[in-house]
Amino acid sequence: MKTSKYLKFAAFCTALLAFATPSKAQLFPHTYINVDWQMGVPLSTSFADKASGWGMNFEGGYFVTPAITVGPFISYQTNLESIDRQTLDLGDGSILTTNQEHALYQLPFGVTARYNWMTKRVFQPYVGMKLGACYAEMSSYYYVVKQYSDSWGFYMSPEIGASIFPNPDYRMGIHMALYYSFATNQSDVLIYSVNNINNFGVRIGISF
Repeated sequence: MKTSKYLKFAAFCTALLAFATPSKAQLFPHTYINVDWQMGVPLSTSFADKASGWGMNFEGGYFVTPAITVGPFISYQTNLESIDRQTLDLGDGSILTTNQEHALYQLPFGVTARYNWMTKRVFQPYVGMKLGACYAEMSSYYYVVKQYSDSWGFYMSPEIGASIFPNPDYRMGIHMALYYSFATNQSDVLIYSVNNINNFGVRIGISF
């Protein structure tokens, strides 16, 4: 399954970052890098609407001022749902009787900005906003067939979080965040439709 490939890639990136980061300084001065596991709960959709931990978030930023950071991000999220055997009316006299596995895959990327407090302390809270594009794919698997529809949309995601550095002089700590995301993607598969994608979730990871 393609999600496992993303997890292997994420683990590889995390290992490289950990190896490359100096013990007492940032890899690049006046910057931060976060690598997070992500759990997402789709809202206002009846397609693959179960909570899922199949997600990751990668982001970095530059301290434009002591409190404001700006930089790029990319993340992904896959939500799955098993559908019991049922008969679908596809129109024009066509019907389909089958069980299904639904998958909703999201790949947003773009720019993230944060306002940070207490940047010299152990506990460093912030509020942030991510803006960019989102690629989404909704798929239905039945028998050996995959039927899917993909789309592009505008993406925005406010979040609140904090980085915790046991020793603020060492840029190696824990990152935690709560986020909401909205994407304008629209897709149709079989008799199912998605009109905008809303998510609520958490991120937990490491911060450099």
